[in-house]
Amino acid sequence: MQQRTIDEVLNRPYSQELLARDLTRLAYTALDGTPRVIPIAFTWNGSQIVLCTPTNAPKLPALRRNPAVALTIDTEVHPPKILLIRGRAELDVVEGIPDEYLQFNGTYEMTPEQRVEWEEGVRSLYDGMVRIVVTPTWAKLIDFETTLPTAVEELVRRRDERQDA
Repeated sequence: MQQRTIDEVLNRPYSQELLARDLTRLAYTALDGTPRVIPIAFTWNGSQIVLCTPTNAPKLPALRRNPAVALTIDTEVHPPKILLIRGRAELDVVEGIPDEYLQFNGTYEMTPEQRVEWEEGVRSLYDGMVRIVVTPTWAKLIDFETTLPTAVEELVRRRDERQDA
């Protein structure tokens, strides 16, 4: 997929709303060759998805072996809005807590006191973390208004061809 097409998809208003959410589902291939999907907090920096994880996370050896990933960010209402992204995970080991990690939980309600406690707990737990940076190489928005899943688009096309015949 060309970068211009990816940018067009990611700059749509629904995509921007989804990229402002807190959780994505990260899909990757585990070391045993089986698929994994995990919910994980993320932030969008305008060109990349940034996720953070402990240095001992089981996903890290798998991502080092096979950095191909897929992400899904969606809503819980009907009709759902779904943003699908594919890319390659780049791993960046950092000392301390990455700024992006502290930006997570942006829409979760925390009082200022709770935020201070949460941050103290985070700083006491992690000596370092790994930033997982995903640059999109493919993207699709499904909003069920202007875009549909590929298989449904095909069925609509076939139906329209039958009706026109």
